[in-house]
Amino acid sequence: MCQIHIPEGKGILKEVLGAYLFPQTLVGAVRYGQGHINDTYCVLCQPQEGDCVRFILQGLSSAAFPKPEELMENFVGITGYFREKILTQGGDPLRETLSLIKTRDGKDYYTDANGKVWRLMPFIEDTDCFQSATPELFEASARAFGRFQYMLQGYPAHTLHETIPKFHDTEDRFAKFLKVLEEDKLDRAKNVREEIQFVLSRRQDCSVAMEALRQGKLPLRVTHNDTKLNNILIDRKTGEGICVIDLDTTMPGLSINDFGDSIRFGANHCREDEQDLTKVAFDIGLYETYTRGFLEGAQGSLTQTELEYLPWGARLMTLECGIRFLTDYLDGDHYFHTHYPFQNVYRARTQFKLVRDMEEQFDQMHQVVRKYM
Repeated sequence: MCQIHIPEGKGILKEVLGAYLFPQTLVGAVRYGQGHINDTYCVLCQPQEGDCVRFILQGLSSAAFPKPEELMENFVGITGYFREKILTQGGDPLRETLSLIKTRDGKDYYTDANGKVWRLMPFIEDTDCFQSATPELFEASARAFGRFQYMLQGYPAHTLHETIPKFHDTEDRFAKFLKVLEEDKLDRAKNVREEIQFVLSRRQDCSVAMEALRQGKLPLRVTHNDTKLNNILIDRKTGEGICVIDLDTTMPGLSINDFGDSIRFGANHCREDEQDLTKVAFDIGLYETYTRGFLEGAQGSLTQTELEYLPWGARLMTLECGIRFLTDYLDGDHYFHTHYPFQNVYRARTQFKLVRDMEEQFDQMHQVVRKYM
């Protein structure tokens, strides 16, 4: 029988851990990672002999994900599909994809007394999660996210739930911006006239990807939708991305958006809220590094049109992010956490400066893609 040692005041956590049957003595659980959405713990178990065995326990945020059952249905379907593909290719599914440990009553997740959904997963040892990238790590993450597209190319994307509806619908983001701008309930628009004009002058750009989807030029795929470096586990021995994590936003989407979000995040050297715009610059060299890795990992699974639209993915994801920051500022800074006044404006400005750089280097961006097609 497991002995559960949990600090006082952690009654719910004790309840959740009691829902699982651990093969070793359960020592306890400690907060883990740098995520700001879900509650994540590292669970420690001690066998009679040998080192501690670790697990990851996560409580899903009901604020971010109001329909956790649908999220978990996506999670089970995707990881199960991954597991079969990995086994077919002679890989190790315990290291190359996330997996769930069932509760005592055979369920994939546990719902606590307050209605919060929890899941337990094996800890993938001998891996690291990085918050900042070297060019080598950036390219390794690109191969991993490209392989994500390759491995899931046959998955029926339309069967997945939208865990965050219209998450990367740039037309919808623009429409929300217009609504908040029209209301201007805090009289803030006068402070950001240049930024507002920047967005308004790119109204047609906001429809480029969505129109291509409506016309059938771009296929609907299974996409991760949060393709930052810290959502890849890097194998310590090989230096390669071995497992894509944080699958909660995985849902139907466009491959160019997954590509573009990585470029927005990684192909520059500035802070997200850099106030000195002379320090903000799109790095075409890092763009090429990522493109090379992404297409290598994708192994020819993208269509010709998707390849042609990859530079648009970078521009649009960067523009969309800037629109979201500016919208939040106009609306009172409710969505993104801010630590000082005007922070969302500085965030928007960095994104818009990157967009300008991409617009100026758009032909080069296309040439890079053609180089590795």
